[in-house]
Amino acid sequence: MKRGLISPSERATPAIRRTLRAVQALLLGGLLLTGLGPMLWLAKAAITPTQDTLRAPLTIFPTGVDLANLVTAWTRVEIDKYFLNTVVLAAGSWLVQLVVATTAGYALAVLRPRYGPLVTAVVLGTLFVPAIVLLVPLYLTVVRTGMINTFWAVWLPAGASAFNVVLVQRFFANLPREVLEAARVDGAGPVRVFWSVVLPLSRPILGVVSVFAVVASWKDFLWPLLVLPDPAVQPLSVRLPALQRYVELDVFLAALAISSVIPVALFLVFQRLFLQSGALEGAVKG
Repeated sequence: MKRGLISPSERATPAIRRTLRAVQALLLGGLLLTGLGPMLWLAKAAITPTQDTLRAPLTIFPTGVDLANLVTAWTRVEIDKYFLNTVVLAAGSWLVQLVVATTAGYALAVLRPRYGPLVTAVVLGTLFVPAIVLLVPLYLTVVRTGMINTFWAVWLPAGASAFNVVLVQRFFANLPREVLEAARVDGAGPVRVFWSVVLPLSRPILGVVSVFAVVASWKDFLWPLLVLPDPAVQPLSVRLPALQRYVELDVFLAALAISSVIPVALFLVFQRLFLQSGALEGAVKG
């Protein structure tokens, strides 16, 4: 029997039960306020005139709603072009990271070559190297290979994510070995096992890695700023700070709200996969 701070008999007491519910309600309210508060305020400010935002930032639409802010941000500020650049960058980074993480994780966790532990140790070791240390050599490599002002300068370095490789490797290592052996007995080769058995069983972790990859690429600022100096190919994370001084506050906030739509939508779509990933991993270990 699992024991906690409060025993089942104490929990059945009406006074303690009411106290626990009150504490849980306060905690939940605090989490909602700190987590959703800024996003809800941004959504409200995006369709609020500048003067209202400055005079009464916490008042809900004191003089009405101004949907023209969104239209202006999408057209005059050319958010549509930078939005498309961001989508292309995020999609490419997602694909590269997914390919590298799944193939490397499959090789280390399922194929298990003799040098696998050494490679795993090296991959784990790179997690302790600060990203800023690699910034200069990586930038010089991009310059020498002529990838400046191309999306490849963002896509290829994004694939070198040791965290994703370790995450996928651990999930693959916990898959039922009986299923993999049965596929091999039926004549499936390594590629067939990977494509037809491992990947279908790994949809939860693929969803988790996908969310991590897209959100990280969507909000990345420093690296796109260095390797994409041409404004025509820059993403929202780079262009919005540069445009802030040239546009009105309400239009700028509308642009920020538009740029936040994709990460929020991705989390809402894939939130179940985070829970399924943990549940499935626990079930496999059990």
